[in-house]
Amino acid sequence: MNKATKIEAVTLDGMLTEIRARRDEFERLTYVPMDMVDQMKSIGVYRAFVPKDLGGDAKTPTEFLELIEKISAADASTGWVASFGVSTTYLSALPPETFTKIYGEDPNTVFAGAIFPPQTAQIVDGGFEVNGRWPYCSGCMGASLIGAGIKVEGGTTSGLPRMAVMPRDAVSIKHTWDTVGLRATGSHDIEVKDVVVPEDWTFVRGAKTQHEDAVFRYPSLALAAQVLAVVALGTAREALDWLHREALEKPSITGAPSIGARPHIQSELAKAEAELRGARSFFYDTINEGYAQVVKNGEVSRDMHIRLRLCATNAAYKGAEAARMAYFMGGTSAIRTGHLLSRCMIDASAVAQHAFLGEGTWTAGGAAMLDQPTAPGYP
Repeated sequence: MNKATKIEAVTLDGMLTEIRARRDEFERLTYVPMDMVDQMKSIGVYRAFVPKDLGGDAKTPTEFLELIEKISAADASTGWVASFGVSTTYLSALPPETFTKIYGEDPNTVFAGAIFPPQTAQIVDGGFEVNGRWPYCSGCMGASLIGAGIKVEGGTTSGLPRMAVMPRDAVSIKHTWDTVGLRATGSHDIEVKDVVVPEDWTFVRGAKTQHEDAVFRYPSLALAAQVLAVVALGTAREALDWLHREALEKPSITGAPSIGARPHIQSELAKAEAELRGARSFFYDTINEGYAQVVKNGEVSRDMHIRLRLCATNAAYKGAEAARMAYFMGGTSAIRTGHLLSRCMIDASAVAQHAFLGEGTWTAGGAAMLDQPTAPGYP
């Protein structure tokens, strides 16, 4: 069976089984390899938000998020990389001709970007000359287009960063990613030297789209936070499911009661399930309500916009807490290198440390609710 035939035969369940079998391999590599990216293309991860007239699937936010949650349960890093299928929504801020060229040629285009700190770009004939180095370019090893944050010398600014979009071969990837959490995301540094990017291949991150599709009018920065937060929900689900199976099936090696017979485990498992399921309900209920507002009104209210950010922060933190609880319920065996519970705890905690979801987003949420100043892009 050749590679093309194999990719066409991919199913979601089969792919998830393979991810679980290979997640140690991905961690050793520090990135998700191209053959797995190809499988994610096959099941529609990267064309999820591409309009149907360009060969995409035009999914709703909830449909996409549920897919990323399932992939994240198999492996948090792979879910994180898959989450950048969301890129279509903020690339929609590109001029329509550029957007159509990208996705008309390949609806499965894989984009990765690193925006901070924005580097100064010079205005030259043909566009902007880009130079610099950027950290945290998650998923860059499987991308065909890569974006980098720029600030244009002498240009005007909205307070939001501009991103220059370049072909993968114009960018040098520096293998700097060496972490204990989300290790296989391949969030390496990228470096660019003297690359001229036409202005119509740049966009302001968080700017309004020129497209009419409802998903492109849904708040893009809120969705960008949600696709990361859902990784924590999926990771915590994997941890609690593993613990539940162990409690039902595995006897204690010391002759003590099985973990399922221990009152403190019963109590903690019930609390963790309630925490996770409550966060998940708040997350999806808010997203569905917000998307319904977009479909009906063309935009969301300010109050809804705040809640769309808040539900993401809450999902990240509750997912991290549920995974932490599962780790402690796992006992001594969970401290072993590579144990699923320790992996899930660290990965879910790493999700909650992202800038879109970190401690400061609680403050921003409260400030927004009280009509106090917030950073550009929040809510």
